[in-house]
Amino acid sequence: MSNEKFTVVGTNISQKATMIWNVADLLRGPFKPHEYGLVVLPMTVVKRFHDCLLPTHDKVLQEYESKKNFAVIDGFLTRASGYQFYNTSKFTFELLCADPDNIENNFRDYLSGFSSNVQDVLAKFDFESIIRRMVESNTLYLVIKEFNSEKGYLGSDKISAVDCGYIFEDLVKRFSESYDEEAGAHFTSRDIIYLMTDLLLSDSDLSKGGNVTVYDMAMGTSQMLSCMEERIKELNSEMNVTCFGQEFNPSTFAIAKADMMIRGGDPNNMRFGDTLSDDKFTGYKFQYIISNPPFGIDWKREKAAVEAEAKKGELGRFAPGLPKISDGQQLFVLNGLSKLSDNGRMAIVQNGSPLFSGDAGSGSSEIRRYIIENDWLDAIVQLSTDMFMNTGISTYIWVLNKNKQSYRKGKVQLIDASHCFEPRRKSIGSKRNDITDYCRELIVKAYGEFKHSEIYGEKDGVYCQSKIFDNEEFGYRKIVVERPQIDENGEPVLKKGKPVADTSKRDTENVPLKENIDEYFSREVLPYASDAWIDKNKTKIGYEIPMTRYFYEYQAPEKVDDIMSRLRDLESDIQTSLNALFRG
Repeated sequence: MSNEKFTVVGTNISQKATMIWNVADLLRGPFKPHEYGLVVLPMTVVKRFHDCLLPTHDKVLQEYESKKNFAVIDGFLTRASGYQFYNTSKFTFELLCADPDNIENNFRDYLSGFSSNVQDVLAKFDFESIIRRMVESNTLYLVIKEFNSEKGYLGSDKISAVDCGYIFEDLVKRFSESYDEEAGAHFTSRDIIYLMTDLLLSDSDLSKGGNVTVYDMAMGTSQMLSCMEERIKELNSEMNVTCFGQEFNPSTFAIAKADMMIRGGDPNNMRFGDTLSDDKFTGYKFQYIISNPPFGIDWKREKAAVEAEAKKGELGRFAPGLPKISDGQQLFVLNGLSKLSDNGRMAIVQNGSPLFSGDAGSGSSEIRRYIIENDWLDAIVQLSTDMFMNTGISTYIWVLNKNKQSYRKGKVQLIDASHCFEPRRKSIGSKRNDITDYCRELIVKAYGEFKHSEIYGEKDGVYCQSKIFDNEEFGYRKIVVERPQIDENGEPVLKKGKPVADTSKRDTENVPLKENIDEYFSREVLPYASDAWIDKNKTKIGYEIPMTRYFYEYQAPEKVDDIMSRLRDLESDIQTSLNALFRG
């Protein structure tokens, strides 16, 4: 998938989104700036529905008249409309604009003609209260008239599903910025999404066609799902792709469901609710999962439901353990793994915390242990900083695979792509860097070739580096080292013939899983504490993935002579400047 292509398209789409957003000029006064999106977003969705349905409008009305007394008519009307939704009102935007005196009643008649799935979308926008406010401020007719202009046309013959997704993304970003929200909380930029799709599909054989299921547990406006479907269709147009998603934000959910209906998918697969506390896909299994759940967000609100789910053990989603209450992103990983089919693959974005947070035996460590000991961790790709709109921190794509190819079994690939980016000409929030076509090709090639200590690209420019490790490399045993209490005579205190531990001298050591504990103890501890012993009842197994350490490269400090030379030159420049200043 070419980023250049989307740069060109993005310019046109941005212009279209700007035009739509300019409707907000009509709202100044009655609505505050942070409320503009409450009008613009639902009106954009309604107009998209309207323009898509317009070519078959008369056919739907005829079908409705002939079947309106039937007990069930949805099937007839969706076939007539050509979509998973329809509208039985006689009104169009053209007719609405022709009768400004009755705009409220006529517009309500138009909206009530939509099928029930569209009614659900409008309800999530709380559109009824917005209409009342537009009526009270005499802006309803003006807004409808503006959307009915030629430049407001959003029909599928001119605006593809992909383009419309871009428009929604742009509008959500503008709305978030006007509301002082973090825009990136609602969607992920396309350069990252296309890297994730290509990593997921890298080893997949889609040549034979068939059925594929894709799930996003925090779908936002559903653009990850649409990009995944688009990419699969590019590889094989005969594939039948079914998308599923869950979202907790009402507005973005409404956009996602609307987008799914227009793309011809099943809108019932788009479900509203909190994924952690109100799972809408219990019992489902998916071949591909792609997601960017919130990170650094606590799960206090979901605490009771999450803990109840954990108590179900293997019958629930969170049996391996629970992370710290301040960061719930690992819960999304566990949710995804519980829904991944036996041959399934998942790509999920996380920050650095899941790599190493939590000591041996903690919930976070146990989750890593569960993933690695089941041999499901396929690869981790470290991205550069400044890749997301709402944060400048380092982020990581985890690729999990329940059916690794034989040469990848028992191993984990780490890819440092922190140098694999190009700076943007203009930043978007915190996003200052892009993954270009070239960057994505390097990363996907590194993933596909699966080589240790291999560099892709130019070391002094844009590049990534791949390293391969055995699963055991990330595990360790945390041993408790005890030393005896000493009495006033300098002798160990004994109880039943055994030395009594002095808790003030207690220490711990992390012994790599690959090492023999006794050999490690003899080498690293006994030479410095000959009376020490291991309390083996307290030994715990932990896992961590110190990404930075594996890719650390020693940089020799600057030579003293070079530093002194620089200082002398600097001192000379300062003195010259001072002399010139005082002579003046």
